[in-house]
Amino acid sequence: MVVRRSTILITALFSFSLIFHGYIGFRLIPDLSAVPVITFLAAATLLSAALLVPLALIRTQAPDSNLNRTLVWSGFIAMGWVSTLFVATLLRDLFLLLLLLVTWVANPLWISPQLPLWSAWLVITGSALVTLIGLANVLSGPTLQKVDVAIENLPPALHGFRIVQITDIHVGPTIKKTFLQKVVQIVNLQQADVVAITGDLVDGRVQHLGDEVTPLQQLKSAYGTYFVTGNHEYYSNANQWIEHLRALGIRILLNEHVVLVKDDAKLVLAGITDYSAHQFDENQRSNPHAALLNAPPDAGARILLAHQPRSIFQALDAGYHLQLSGHTHGGQFWPWNLFVPLQQPFTAGLHWHQSMWIYTSRGTGYWGPPKRFAAPAEITLIRLIEK
Repeated sequence: MVVRRSTILITALFSFSLIFHGYIGFRLIPDLSAVPVITFLAAATLLSAALLVPLALIRTQAPDSNLNRTLVWSGFIAMGWVSTLFVATLLRDLFLLLLLLVTWVANPLWISPQLPLWSAWLVITGSALVTLIGLANVLSGPTLQKVDVAIENLPPALHGFRIVQITDIHVGPTIKKTFLQKVVQIVNLQQADVVAITGDLVDGRVQHLGDEVTPLQQLKSAYGTYFVTGNHEYYSNANQWIEHLRALGIRILLNEHVVLVKDDAKLVLAGITDYSAHQFDENQRSNPHAALLNAPPDAGARILLAHQPRSIFQALDAGYHLQLSGHTHGGQFWPWNLFVPLQQPFTAGLHWHQSMWIYTSRGTGYWGPPKRFAAPAEITLIRLIEK
């Protein structure tokens, strides 16, 4: 039965990929050129992508080898290219349809008969260029983003308190220990008071990726490293990851808080489970109010770690000064950045919302295709200052 289900799933995956890529080829290749070699190369490239993408998804859990790494990287790069190419092809079709309607109504003479050829080449080369730039951005690694957050009546002892936030690393098919080691090196150079990991650390189970996250043991800060779950942890058995990260010396905040004392000032650092956690485990339903239970009322700052920005609607009246979130990747690359606002109130950066601040990181790694375009990865140094 298991073998039969796997066969059906694999067949469906390859079939969908062939149909998906077939639409792109059907709409673009006839307009590219009458030269047979160009037609052949375009068709061969799309067919290769149609086979590589599902193959890469299937091979993500296979034993590590040079061949497997090549297949996975090639497939995920192709996925990034084709995802942009597909949307660009749809937009081209809409544009050509609009021109067809204009021609039918007004019969304008200014529309060039070469437009289908030019637009097809523009779609293909533009999508490839965006993908190459996005890959180069990923390979260059995350940049350090410095942000000052002004807190009213912040005690002098907490002025300049430094929180380094990393989030949405997505250790998995193409992000491994080497990437995480570089992140840890950058974080440690910041001499943080606190390191905050705001979810989506992994894409896979402990038995496959447990060793890949061991560099987190090397994180250094005055008051320790704190972690809250993201939605991707729940796709990969969150409870196992919670125990594994605890064994690495990381404090997990599950709708709870810690009180950090610097000189005579108190800072409450609270953390909640992912906004969608109750869909996987009702006992881990996200609760910003419970996270502040019995917190000292005289704390000079109350900081909330919450993976998804939309948790702010539950956190608003709990009395937080600042929420640190991730999840959105800043959109990661076009056109998906256009859809993030449909689900999340904030896509990236620092915003004031009614009575509290929220900072949404664009993420430290990436999900799926190794591609970031107009949404660079970041490690965030947040500094509290007096308002």
